[in-house]
Amino acid sequence: MRFVVRTHSPEETRLLGEILADLAGEGALFALGGDLGAGKTVFIQGVARALGIDEVVTSPTFTLVNEYHGRCPLYHVDLYRMSGPVDVWDLGLEDYLEGRGVVAVEWADKAGELLDLPLVWKLFFSISGKEEREIEVVPPPEVEVSKLKEALTLGGFEVLEWRGF
Repeated sequence: MRFVVRTHSPEETRLLGEILADLAGEGALFALGGDLGAGKTVFIQGVARALGIDEVVTSPTFTLVNEYHGRCPLYHVDLYRMSGPVDVWDLGLEDYLEGRGVVAVEWADKAGELLDLPLVWKLFFSISGKEEREIEVVPPPEVEVSKLKEALTLGGFEVLEWRGF
């Protein structure tokens, strides 16, 4: 199953992150892709808000991993500077995936198949206007469609397309 959501502002992109983090719960992995400036870090700011994190969330491009602490840990990983799966493996990403926290990975395509895990939420961000974004979301197979649709509807989201239902 997959769907495409349009957001009209950074705040709506944050809200989407908040809603999906609430649905995903502890142990979730968000694998994010898309161009620079497409909203990946903004989405993760919403994930952090859902976890009760008050700190300013910024992209860890040079540090590679930022850790935040709320109701559970958030590990914000940026693979932009990685050349491929071997570099990612050397980073020790599996240590973060084994914990009870939430892991959000920007530039997840650099990890290859390392992130093909049962609880992964795959998201691809596209710029469709000055502040508009189209976000393709592929949730894990066990996500209840009715709960997902209800949460998106309550959030006021425009879902452009549902596939695989």
